[in-house]
Amino acid sequence: MSSSTRAGLVAALALAAAACTSTTFNSTWKAPGAGPLNFRGKKVAALVISKEEGVRYGAEDALAQEITRQGAVGVAAYGLIPKELTNDKEKAKEFLAKAGVAGVVAMRALGKDQQISSSPASYYGGPYYATFWGGGYYGWGWGGVYDPGYVRTDTIVYVETLVYSLEQDKLVWAGRSQSTNPSKVGDFIKELTAKAAGEMKKQGLIK
Repeated sequence: MSSSTRAGLVAALALAAAACTSTTFNSTWKAPGAGPLNFRGKKVAALVISKEEGVRYGAEDALAQEITRQGAVGVAAYGLIPKELTNDKEKAKEFLAKAGVAGVVAMRALGKDQQISSSPASYYGGPYYATFWGGGYYGWGWGGVYDPGYVRTDTIVYVETLVYSLEQDKLVWAGRSQSTNPSKVGDFIKELTAKAAGEMKKQGLIK
């Protein structure tokens, strides 16, 4: 493999690593005495709290799909509560009750950070520096591979996920997560919801 080809491969791998999303939960909480959730077949509203409507609508659609995958009937909150009444708590309550919503999964971004990581430059090949000609530096220098290293900036997004039972008007489960380099909203919500479901399964809230 030529030095230019190998250097290009190194750069491509660095970019691929920067594009990967990984989500982990830093903390979770379960309501004392809470048993398995009985949302199967029931309507559960997907609520993403964001002032950017485009982001909110897409995220709620994706979240509703993932809620449905878990056995409930996921419904985007924006389709239940008129936009102009979003901030009216009593009206919102009326609309959800009228729609027969049994629970809510709410998500809200808490903030984001930039994290910079780097790899130092390094040489690959034998230590052929003692002589210039023959088997020395001149011949090796042209064929040696130089990795210039990389500097990568990762975006860390922090999100809280809350699960409410509206039948009890009670917070049942909560978790705070961090995700690295989230890109497409649908993929991000899918991963985040799957990880949240995994945490709830560990705690016996869903089967």
